Amino acid sequence: MDETPRPPRRKRYAGKHPRRFEEKYKEHQPERFAETLSKVLQSGKTPAGMHVPILVEESLAALCLQPGMHGIDATLGYGGHSREILSRIAPHGRLLGLDVDPIEQPKTEARLRDLGYGPDVFTAVRSNYAGILKVIAQQDWEAVDFVYADLGCSSMQFDNPARGFTFKCDGPLDMRMNPSRGVSAAEWLAKVKPAKLAEVLHENADEPQAEDISEALAGGDFSTTQALVEKLRGVPCVTRLEPERMDLTVRRVFQAIRIAVNEEFTALDTFLRNLPACLKPGGRVAILTFHSGEDRRVKKAFQAGHRDGNYAAISDGVTLASPEERRANPRSVPAKLRWAERA
Repeated sequence: MDETPRPPRRKRYAGKHPRRFEEKYKEHQPERFAETLSKVLQSGKTPAGMHVPILVEESLAALCLQPGMHGIDATLGYGGHSREILSRIAPHGRLLGLDVDPIEQPKTEARLRDLGYGPDVFTAVRSNYAGILKVIAQQDWEAVDFVYADLGCSSMQFDNPARGFTFKCDGPLDMRMNPSRGVSAAEWLAKVKPAKLAEVLHENADEPQAEDISEALAGGDFSTTQALVEKLRGVPCVTRLEPERMDLTVRRVFQAIRIAVNEEFTALDTFLRNLPACLKPGGRVAILTFHSGEDRRVKKAFQAGHRDGNYAAISDGVTLASPEERRANPRSVPAKLRWAERA
C-alpha cells in the first residue's frame, strides 16, 4: 500500500470566483494558467500579482530608443516597460533596473532572466531613484542615453493586502515600499500631530477636508487598514458624502499617508534635480505620473531645466492614455506622460 503523504488540498473559496488575493492561485501562476490571465485582462482587470504597463508605445517613442543605447529604468516594478526597452536597445544595449522593493524586485529579475536577458544586458539594482547618480557611478558610466520612470506604486503592491497599500481589503497598515526600512503607516499615524497631517493631506492629495480629518486621525492607534477606514468613514465631514465621494476621500487619505511614509516627494525632488547630470547630450528622460502632486513637480522641473539651458526641448503638455487603453486598463486613466531632452 502506498503510504506517500498526499499534498494538502487547496483551500476552497466561497462563490463562483476567488475574491481574496491569496485565493487567486491561477493568477499567481501565469506560466500554468495563461487562459485564466487572458480572461482577467479582457475583462479590464489586472491579474493578482501582476502589473499591466501603461502608455508603453508612447513612452518608448518619447525616449527615442536605438540599438546599443545604455539607460535606466528608474522604477523597475513588474518589468513591463523594461522588457520592451530591452527589445528596442538590442543588440549591444545595456539597461539598469532600479527598485527599492525587496519582495518584488527578485521576482521581476527572474522573469527578465527567463526571457533571455542576462547580466551582460540587464542589471537589477536595489536603489531608490533618488540615488541614480551613485548608481551610474558604480557602473563606471559618465552618463546614460535615456532614463525612464513610472512613479507611484505597482499593481502588485496595491493588490496584496499584506502590504497595507489598499483600503479595499483588510491587512496590516504598513504601506512601506521597502518593509525593512523606516516606519510603517500605523507607526507614522500614531506619532503625527494634527497640523502636520493636515499639511500632508493638502500637499500629497489635495484633500479639501484635511483639517477635520487630521483632527480625527492624528495620534490614533490603527494597526490595520480597515481600522483606519472605519475611523475615517466615521468622521462627520466624510460621513455626509455620497458613497463614491466617500471612497474618493478614503483613497486620497491613503495616498497622502503612503507618500509621507515613503518620503516619495523628497525622493522625486532629488531625482529631478539630478536628472540633467545623468543624461548625455541629446539623451532623453520620460516620466509617467499618476496624480497632480507628482505631475506638478515634473512639469516645473522640466520647465526650469528648459529655461536654464539644461534641456534643449520638453514635451508640449502631457500625453494621456488612449480611449482604448483606458477601457482595457482602467488604472491607466490618471496617467500623464512628460519628457525632456538634454541640451
